[in-house]
Amino acid sequence: MSDSILSQAEIDRLLNGGNSAESEVVKVAPGTDEIRPYDPNTQRRVIRDRMQSLEIINERFARQFRMDMFNLMRRNPDVTAGVIRIQPYHEFARNLPVPTNLNLVHLNPLRGTALFAFSPHLVSMAVDSLFGGDGRFPTKVDGREFTPTEQRIIRRIMSMAQSSYDEAWSSIFKLQTQFVRSETQIKFTNITSSPNDIVVTTSFSIEIGSHMGELNICIPFSIIEPLRELLTNPPRENSRHENEQWHSTLSYQVRDTELDLVARLAEIPTHVSRIMNLKKGDIISLDKPDVIQVYSDGHPVFSGKYGLLNKQLAIKVENIFAPSLLPVNKEK
Repeated sequence: MSDSILSQAEIDRLLNGGNSAESEVVKVAPGTDEIRPYDPNTQRRVIRDRMQSLEIINERFARQFRMDMFNLMRRNPDVTAGVIRIQPYHEFARNLPVPTNLNLVHLNPLRGTALFAFSPHLVSMAVDSLFGGDGRFPTKVDGREFTPTEQRIIRRIMSMAQSSYDEAWSSIFKLQTQFVRSETQIKFTNITSSPNDIVVTTSFSIEIGSHMGELNICIPFSIIEPLRELLTNPPRENSRHENEQWHSTLSYQVRDTELDLVARLAEIPTHVSRIMNLKKGDIISLDKPDVIQVYSDGHPVFSGKYGLLNKQLAIKVENIFAPSLLPVNKEK
């Protein structure tokens, strides 16, 4: 017990905040104050860029998801997009309530899996509204599994969230969400290779009357890293017009490009020994094909019949193999 009793000098230092003249000075070895331990497994990646385009996507998703929730529950919800947080995955998983409905979603054509997490209060609020409740008697979900009825309602809300998220991304990048599976325990998600991997999370608060639930969208940063420049620089209003003008100019210039067309009249299988024995005046017999294919740089373009036109050798086009040439042919 004597080891746990503070001395009078230690009590004085605690009362004075360690700033008194009588406080002891801690001696530090020279050069050790600049040494810091480094663990590559726990070091956090620093991302300073502000993802303005992702903020626009979240706002559009909140508006679209609010309309979908109104059509489902016939009550006017208030959906608010929270701030974008860039944090390790274990910090996001640590703050999730139990049980939380976790939905794994592929973001095609990007590589990886995102997470749509519905809080238990959001599930109970949706169930109560769909079955005619007004929120006075909320259902307690904590500490138990979701019932089959609640899971069906969650699946309907998840389907609406997918369509709203695809619509929100449409003006920035063509994204197609694909539902993978649903879990209730975070340890079975495995959307990152390490708990210290950086994820981008956004919390959406859904309020109906005096009750509130949350929808959290968690995306590993490795998934959206190829779109980093697109997400940090919002698109300009005239970019679509410039793209259309550039596409139109390019299409007209491509039409004036010169190509070499090669028509294969015959192909004769033979041996090297026979070619070496050929002499001047020898004749190689061949059959005239009914249909001749025309190639450009080794790729078939069209086929037709071989004949004469105005006393000149010609090929009458019958079938076009390149789909891009069909609209040009119709215009002509």
